[in-house]
Amino acid sequence: MPTNQISVVIADRDSLVLHALDSILHASSEFKIVAACRDGTTCIEAIGSLSPDLALLEISLPPAGGLEVLASINPKHCNTRVVFLSASRDGPAEADAAARGGFGIILRDAAPSLIIRGLSKVASGQKLLPISAGDPEWRNHHGHGPPEALRTCSALLTERERQLLCLVREGLSNTEVGRQLNLSDGAVKVHMHQIYQKLAIRNRTALALLTKRDGESNP
Repeated sequence: MPTNQISVVIADRDSLVLHALDSILHASSEFKIVAACRDGTTCIEAIGSLSPDLALLEISLPPAGGLEVLASINPKHCNTRVVFLSASRDGPAEADAAARGGFGIILRDAAPSLIIRGLSKVASGQKLLPISAGDPEWRNHHGHGPPEALRTCSALLTERERQLLCLVREGLSNTEVGRQLNLSDGAVKVHMHQIYQKLAIRNRTALALLTKRDGESNP
């Protein structure tokens, strides 16, 4: 591993999330994944033996949660900086993570560019601060970009992705979408991740805002 690469341990119970993180980080020459874990025990062992620069892990990582992983790190013997993956920034667990020395929260549905940027900041010693709705960065990644973004989605998305988009706009869950299209939950997640990337958004909330605004401007 080149000396200038940042070593990272990733951990999430969902193998699809691990695969997505692996793809995102491998696309950047800045990072090197040294271990991928699906439970807290394995993650603790990996951090203890490898002493990576960063650990990016699910905050609710089983069996006891990501906070136990954070508590296991002895700063006298390990300089690993921990960043959590979470569906929210402002829950009690997220607040506890900050109080215990976590370096920040990255939303599970964050755009790849935000994940890379966030980890780069942490590697340089900065803590991740919440992004407010007034920030340009928030607008760029939450569907508040140009209103033509969704109007051009037919050119950006495959036929299957357009089918998923229509069902998601109706409020169907991933399981319900899968039943409609005869897809597994895992396949739906993969398609949704691709839709988020192509439309430069990161979750269903941003997708709803984007589709609502487009619908208002195109009755």
